[in-house]
Amino acid sequence: MSSRVDHFQTIPALIKILSDASVASGKTMPDKKLRHLMDIRASQLNHCAFCLDMHVKEAKLHGERELRLYHVAIWRESPLFTAKEKAALALTEALTHIDNRGVSEALYSELSEHFTQEEISALTFSIAMINAWNRLQILSRAVPGTLDSAYGLDRADLS
Repeated sequence: MSSRVDHFQTIPALIKILSDASVASGKTMPDKKLRHLMDIRASQLNHCAFCLDMHVKEAKLHGERELRLYHVAIWRESPLFTAKEKAALALTEALTHIDNRGVSEALYSELSEHFTQEEISALTFSIAMINAWNRLQILSRAVPGTLDSAYGLDRADLS
């Protein structure tokens, strides 16, 4: 059995561009903890084990409560998330699993109650970035935790 493609080795120039875009997108996010929640939810929906593992650890390192991390999968039913966070998670789901209806007027209206136009754009770019990374890592079958020490994620103490 042959090993899977390693995009970091085969197309490093494109990985650099995506990395730079991800960093720039992160700087526009209104709430860094919210970005982690969105990254976790998209990675759950896309079944990207590598990204899910990485973003849970990042969230913990940035002060997210563990119980909230456990509740991301059930965010609609959980009392641990604000209406603003729930709107962002709903957008994450809508743009990760795009159907023929796109983003409904009801969801857009809900987003507009909590976010400015610039913030909605930032949320959208953030969702686009995590979905791109998920797709690359899924094809590669990147092993969760293999870059923990390189990214300082071993400090999350989640083994």
